[in-house]
Amino acid sequence: MSTHTDGPDGQHRRPAGLDDTTVQALGKLSEALETVERVRGHLYSMHQLTGTADFMLDEAVSLFMQAGQTAMAERIQRELIGRNVIPGHWTFQIVEEFDDGYYAEFRAVERDARDQLAQGRRHLYEAELKEQRRTHGRTGHEAQPDYSA
Repeated sequence: MSTHTDGPDGQHRRPAGLDDTTVQALGKLSEALETVERVRGHLYSMHQLTGTADFMLDEAVSLFMQAGQTAMAERIQRELIGRNVIPGHWTFQIVEEFDDGYYAEFRAVERDARDQLAQGRRHLYEAELKEQRRTHGRTGHEAQPDYSA
């Protein structure tokens, strides 16, 4: 016997009384959070890539020294290795401030909006969009996974 049902599961059904515009607004807020999640990933990439570049400078300094280019090696050592990427900040500090400030507040507001307006339910807009766009009854267009198989 299949446990598969048609339509979204209970966590992806609109609570009674929730209007279309609020569902759209929650969807847009969720989409904005997803974009900020991508920004966060890029910040971590920046953090790791900057650190990698800083360690590569050690090798460049060594090679310049071997080549007899002491002035260039010393300049790189003095001006670039260990330098702040913005005043007073290494990249880990930027990531921490972003995580603890903007990112944390953004997540809290998005969660509060879902909790206050949609009983904590996520992706209502997308779940309804899936229902509109899928071909009901067609393989590959099921509303939910069939875990009974």
